Amino acid sequence: MTTFALIGVGGYIAPRHMKAIKAIGGDLAVAFDPKDSVGIIDGHFPNAYFFVEFERFDRHIDKMKRRGQKMDFISICSPNYLHDAHCRFALRSGADAICEKPLVLNPWNIDGLSEVEHETGRKISTILQLRLHPAIRELKRKIDASSNNEFAVDLTYITSRGRWYHTSWKGDEAKSGGIATNIGVHFFDMLTYVFGPTTKNVVHLHSDDRAAGYLECGRAKIRWFLSIDRNDLPETAKGKTTYRSITLDGQEIEFSEGFTDLHTRSYEEIVAGRGYGIEEVRPSVELVSALRSKPIELLAGEQHPFVQRSLT
Repeated sequence: MTTFALIGVGGYIAPRHMKAIKAIGGDLAVAFDPKDSVGIIDGHFPNAYFFVEFERFDRHIDKMKRRGQKMDFISICSPNYLHDAHCRFALRSGADAICEKPLVLNPWNIDGLSEVEHETGRKISTILQLRLHPAIRELKRKIDASSNNEFAVDLTYITSRGRWYHTSWKGDEAKSGGIATNIGVHFFDMLTYVFGPTTKNVVHLHSDDRAAGYLECGRAKIRWFLSIDRNDLPETAKGKTTYRSITLDGQEIEFSEGFTDLHTRSYEEIVAGRGYGIEEVRPSVELVSALRSKPIELLAGEQHPFVQRSLT
């Protein structure tokens, strides 16, 4: 049986990881979170050891290692700015790491992790779930087979968040990377994966609640808009809290469904040795890192339709 530990078991995304571990027949042996409101563990792995102090969690992992109790993977669902340190901890503990997005906040941190992989002989895999979405996989097949070298893409992602968001670590750009990183990095990964590397990166809007800009990625010219403000939801999303839209040359790509089991799919691939490694995330990490320092450029012809609406 494949054995797991989980860092950040009290977080929003951790239940998807526990569900995936259970679905693939794995065992969650030990978990850590500084908050103790983690009763959700009972629905998945009631026998898992749990710690609220990292030092005691570290000691337990070390004790297991010295007793010859193999820890195959340590899954990381901690705040974004801690991913780097927790990946290094996992590898030095003799386990492979499975890390939530974004792997790191800045591209130079990838180089450091690559060195630790080399030193330990262990591997870091990342959750790039959109690459496994059936609609996105079909889109990539379509693009790869096309002779067109200039696709027009509009990406819109609005996911409502309450006032708590800005009080939490997610509202602190130094810890989360800001909205474009925290809720957008997996979309940017998908865009560079499907269309090619970024050659132009312009920012039109960048605030605590919204971000928007223009990209040229390989064979596509892309206008994008991200928001956590429910007031940005269009009429077509009335009664819902989330709106996702991707259009290709004006045609909507349907991908509103099919998100439920993507973490399980990711775990299946990782355990089978086909996970996405750290170099896979470099293009999207470079992109979002650059976004944080770019000046605002309001070029009307490149603006996403939602930008002007959000500025009025």
